[in-house]
Amino acid sequence: MSLTSLPRKILVAAAIAAVLAACSSSKKGKFTTKGLRPPEASCRVKPSRIGLAEKIRNINEHNGCMVPNAWKVEALGSVSFSQPAILNCGMAEPVYSWLEDVVQPSAQRTFGESVVSIDIAASYACRPRNNQSGAKMSEHGFGNALDISAFTLESGRKITVEQGWWGSYEERRFLHTVHDRACGEFRTVLGPGSGRDHKDHLHLDLQNRESQPAYCR
Repeated sequence: MSLTSLPRKILVAAAIAAVLAACSSSKKGKFTTKGLRPPEASCRVKPSRIGLAEKIRNINEHNGCMVPNAWKVEALGSVSFSQPAILNCGMAEPVYSWLEDVVQPSAQRTFGESVVSIDIAASYACRPRNNQSGAKMSEHGFGNALDISAFTLESGRKITVEQGWWGSYEERRFLHTVHDRACGEFRTVLGPGSGRDHKDHLHLDLQNRESQPAYCR
């Protein structure tokens, strides 16, 4: 049977299927997972014990992006999130410790008040690093990273990373302190000093490296 003798509906359906297949194959080339090691699925402390969090369905997009122990986190300790963050279970405790042991004391010393919330710029996202096509998959693709763009104090004052990093002395002191002291708690810490891709936020992740020390810029 020739193509011209096939019903028009069948030909249209075949054309649509071909387009979808082409789109699907192009998406697979947007990032590489070569050399990446996904984080452990287990964690020492359930996020619901240290904040407002709930277990959600595990994520697997069948292209490398996966969160095998996924949680939706809306607050940790006394700090609320501007929007829920989708994270793997192992991220919650380091973020909680950093907020309680570094961010809050630094805010008290610098501003005389506590941080009540943080602006979440990104958590889980299936994408390449710095959104550069062809780069390695971001740790965001494992729910293993958190981007924070601002800190709000009890008075309502908001300290943004983009403006405060180069802003007043006290804002610079606070932001540089919480950035520098995140190094060690996290395996990767990036801020405006690392380049334009992080000009407006702090990036924290737990990249699973075999022997390489923490990377902080």
